[in-house]
Amino acid sequence: MEKRKLLDILSHASIFLSSTVVSIAIPLAIYFVSDDEIVKGNAKEALNFHFNVWLYGIIIGVLAFFTFGLLGFILGPILLLFSLIMPILALIQIWGDPNTIFRYPFIWRLL
Repeated sequence: MEKRKLLDILSHASIFLSSTVVSIAIPLAIYFVSDDEIVKGNAKEALNFHFNVWLYGIIIGVLAFFTFGLLGFILGPILLLFSLIMPILALIQIWGDPNTIFRYPFIWRLL
Protein backbone atom coordinates (compact mmCIF):
# COMPACT_ATOMS: atom_id res chain seq x y z
CA MET A 1 0.00 0.00 0.00
CA GLU A 2 2.78 2.44 0.87
CA LYS A 3 4.66 1.56 -2.32
CA ARG A 4 1.52 2.27 -4.35
CA LYS A 5 1.00 5.61 -2.62
CA LEU A 6 4.64 6.61 -3.14
CA LEU A 7 4.66 5.73 -6.85
CA ASP A 8 1.33 7.50 -7.44
CA ILE A 9 2.55 10.62 -5.66
CA LEU A 10 5.80 10.58 -7.65
CA SER A 11 3.85 10.33 -10.90
CA HIS A 12 1.62 13.30 -10.17
CA ALA A 13 4.27 15.41 -8.42
CA SER A 14 6.58 15.16 -11.43
CA ILE A 15 4.66 18.01 -13.10
CA PHE A 16 6.41 20.37 -10.69
CA LEU A 17 9.64 19.56 -12.57
CA SER A 18 8.03 20.37 -15.92
CA SER A 19 10.89 22.54 -17.11
CA THR A 20 13.15 19.48 -17.17
CA VAL A 21 13.08 16.30 -19.22
CA VAL A 22 12.97 14.33 -15.98
CA SER A 23 9.38 15.41 -15.44
CA ILE A 24 8.01 13.10 -18.12
CA ALA A 25 10.59 10.38 -17.51
CA ILE A 26 9.35 9.76 -13.96
CA PRO A 27 5.75 8.72 -14.79
CA LEU A 28 6.95 6.99 -17.97
CA ALA A 29 9.41 4.84 -16.00
CA ILE A 30 6.80 4.13 -13.33
CA TYR A 31 4.33 3.08 -16.03
CA PHE A 32 6.74 0.56 -17.55
CA VAL A 33 8.20 -0.77 -14.29
CA SER A 34 5.09 -1.20 -12.17
CA ASP A 35 2.78 -4.21 -12.29
CA ASP A 36 -0.01 -2.54 -10.29
CA GLU A 37 -2.95 -1.35 -12.43
CA ILE A 38 -3.72 1.59 -10.12
CA VAL A 39 -0.13 2.81 -10.32
CA LYS A 40 -0.11 2.37 -14.10
CA GLY A 41 -3.40 4.30 -14.36
CA ASN A 42 -2.07 7.19 -12.30
CA ALA A 43 1.19 7.25 -14.29
CA LYS A 44 -0.77 7.30 -17.56
CA GLU A 45 -2.98 10.12 -16.26
CA ALA A 46 0.13 12.09 -15.21
CA LEU A 47 1.61 11.61 -18.69
CA ASN A 48 -1.61 12.84 -20.27
CA PHE A 49 -1.53 15.89 -18.01
CA HIS A 50 2.06 16.65 -19.06
CA PHE A 51 1.14 16.46 -22.74
CA ASN A 52 -1.87 18.71 -22.24
CA VAL A 53 0.05 21.36 -20.30
CA TRP A 54 2.69 21.43 -23.03
CA LEU A 55 0.05 21.58 -25.76
CA TYR A 56 -1.84 24.40 -24.03
CA GLY A 57 1.47 26.23 -23.54
CA ILE A 58 2.24 26.00 -27.25
CA ILE A 59 -1.25 27.21 -28.15
CA ILE A 60 -1.00 30.12 -25.72
CA GLY A 61 2.46 30.98 -27.06
CA VAL A 62 1.18 31.10 -30.64
CA LEU A 63 -1.84 33.17 -29.62
CA ALA A 64 0.39 35.52 -27.65
CA PHE A 65 2.66 35.95 -30.67
CA PHE A 66 -0.21 36.89 -32.96
CA THR A 67 -1.87 39.21 -30.43
CA PHE A 68 1.40 40.92 -29.46
CA GLY A 69 1.38 39.30 -26.03
CA LEU A 70 -2.13 40.31 -25.03
CA LEU A 71 -3.56 36.79 -24.79
CA GLY A 72 -0.31 35.58 -23.25
CA PHE A 73 -0.81 37.93 -20.31
CA ILE A 74 -4.35 36.67 -19.84
CA LEU A 75 -4.07 32.95 -20.57
CA GLY A 76 -0.53 32.37 -19.28
CA PRO A 77 -1.39 32.84 -15.59
CA ILE A 78 -4.49 30.67 -16.02
CA LEU A 79 -2.35 27.83 -17.39
CA LEU A 80 0.16 28.33 -14.59
CA LEU A 81 -2.56 28.07 -11.94
CA PHE A 82 -4.06 25.04 -13.68
CA SER A 83 -0.69 23.29 -13.80
CA LEU A 84 -0.13 23.95 -10.10
CA ILE A 85 -3.58 23.39 -8.60
CA MET A 86 -4.54 20.19 -10.44
CA PRO A 87 -1.48 18.13 -9.35
CA ILE A 88 -1.98 19.36 -5.78
CA LEU A 89 -5.57 18.10 -5.90
CA ALA A 90 -4.28 14.79 -7.30
CA LEU A 91 -1.76 14.48 -4.47
CA ILE A 92 -4.43 15.21 -1.85
CA GLN A 93 -6.79 12.59 -3.29
CA ILE A 94 -4.08 9.94 -3.58
CA TRP A 95 -2.83 10.66 -0.08
CA GLY A 96 -6.34 10.08 1.24
CA ASP A 97 -7.22 7.08 -0.93
CA PRO A 98 -4.35 5.39 -2.79
CA ASN A 99 -6.73 2.81 -4.30
CA THR A 100 -8.19 5.22 -6.87
CA ILE A 101 -6.93 6.71 -10.10
CA PHE A 102 -7.10 10.50 -10.14
CA ARG A 103 -8.68 11.78 -13.36
CA TYR A 104 -7.68 15.31 -14.33
CA PRO A 105 -10.57 17.42 -15.60
CA PHE A 106 -10.34 19.44 -18.83
CA ILE A 107 -7.63 17.34 -20.50
CA TRP A 108 -7.46 15.19 -23.61
CA ARG A 109 -6.39 11.67 -22.90
CA LEU A 110 -3.91 10.72 -25.59
CA LEU A 111 -2.76 7.51 -23.89
